[in-house]
Amino acid sequence: MPSGIGWFSFKIFFSELSKEMERAVAAEYDGGGDGSLEEPQMLWMVVGRRGLTHEAHKKDVEQVYLRCSEGSIEWMYPIGALIINLQPNIVSLSNKHLTVCIKPFKNSMGANIYLEKTGELKLLVRDGDHNPRKVYCFNFDQGALFVEATLKQDISRKITGFQYELTNKREVSDLYTASVPCRPCSDTEVLLAVCTSDFVVRGSIQNVTNEPEQQESIIDIHVSKLYRQKNKVFQLVESSESWQGQIKTLLECGVKPGNGDFLFTGRIHFGEARLSCAPRFKDFLRMYKDAENKGLNPCEIGTV
Repeated sequence: MPSGIGWFSFKIFFSELSKEMERAVAAEYDGGGDGSLEEPQMLWMVVGRRGLTHEAHKKDVEQVYLRCSEGSIEWMYPIGALIINLQPNIVSLSNKHLTVCIKPFKNSMGANIYLEKTGELKLLVRDGDHNPRKVYCFNFDQGALFVEATLKQDISRKITGFQYELTNKREVSDLYTASVPCRPCSDTEVLLAVCTSDFVVRGSIQNVTNEPEQQESIIDIHVSKLYRQKNKVFQLVESSESWQGQIKTLLECGVKPGNGDFLFTGRIHFGEARLSCAPRFKDFLRMYKDAENKGLNPCEIGTV
């Protein structure tokens, strides 16, 4: 086992499947089952230990190489520094089209996180920044992550950690930098969302919880038809024999409970469902049938 700095552990989710492979897996569920892609397996690794005496090791630097496209990193009793090199096994995307996003754990402390390239450091996350909604994104080719422990004598109970994801630039732009985030989707956008989203469900809004501090709304969904989902964010409730789940969206969109069915689509980011397009189901049926009659549907999906 290689030498380490304090306790360092990281959880890796095996999500380096290419988009082509994901579609192949999804096809296994088309027309049967619950439409779910299995949640990626998780690997725990622990590298080294040097206890809580840190004077001799405060300048040590460890290199870490990760090949998964998403996961989480946890560094206990941080001493010295870590250089985290992301080397994903994604064959369908050029590195220049990849974006890395990280989301620090709520109680992460004990280290600053930088971008490092050719010896130059750019501060990304300052020690103690606990905004639970904050996501930091950068281009893949901007460098590696350099995690440096802050110089404090008391390192007990200090844990630095964050989740990370690699995705294409368009997805990140849609999530975090959309100029008109709450506008209704066009017919074309809805039909494309049905084909490319991480989840597609028909359902109704049971409740909406607003969280002003996070500037988010949490939508409780009762699912009447599950077409596709990733990571099982919608669960079967045995007592009611129905599917339920939660979707997050921006508070400014003003979502309210109401009658009628919708088609909910969106992405899974950091284990949470984020809303994309959500037309009323009757409107989706019209769009879908019009496109089908003209031979313009980008993909097929059952509508009953």
